[in-house]
Amino acid sequence: MREQQTTLEAFRRLPPVEPRDLVGLWKGRGVPAGHPFDGVLENLGWFGKRFTPDMRADALLFRAGERRLVAIDPKWIPLPLALRFHGLGRTRIARNLFFYLQRRLRARGPVASLKTMVFGGVESAAMVYDHQPIVDHFRRIDDRRVMGTMVIRSDERFYFFELERVDEP
Repeated sequence: MREQQTTLEAFRRLPPVEPRDLVGLWKGRGVPAGHPFDGVLENLGWFGKRFTPDMRADALLFRAGERRLVAIDPKWIPLPLALRFHGLGRTRIARNLFFYLQRRLRARGPVASLKTMVFGGVESAAMVYDHQPIVDHFRRIDDRRVMGTMVIRSDERFYFFELERVDEP
């Protein structure tokens, strides 16, 4: 829990970011801080996120080949099971199974909304998932990078990640 607290304090010290400043394609990477999902997304081939000008988002973009990205609909992910059996998510078996299931998990359009919300007493951009009890809160690191923290309702732990703006996958 100490890692969580230290990373949360660092996140809270960062300046806010406006939702409109997030429009575009972002490459992601987890920031290990003792969350069950640390390393899981990377193992499954997570690329990042895409935010559209109408304040909608592809919340989970994964690589499908070298230059193709697939948007996954997180509504199919059973969060309680994923949290409970998180160790499985870092295995080769999970990576292979996820690659096989990507077609069935594909989103039919954006699956989250960008808006301004208060977190830790600061108003900043946040992404609210349509069909999961999840909010990703964002703070600015610099002109090309933001830090995010994923908050799952009824779970006091935080999953931290960084996003870096990219022009192409």
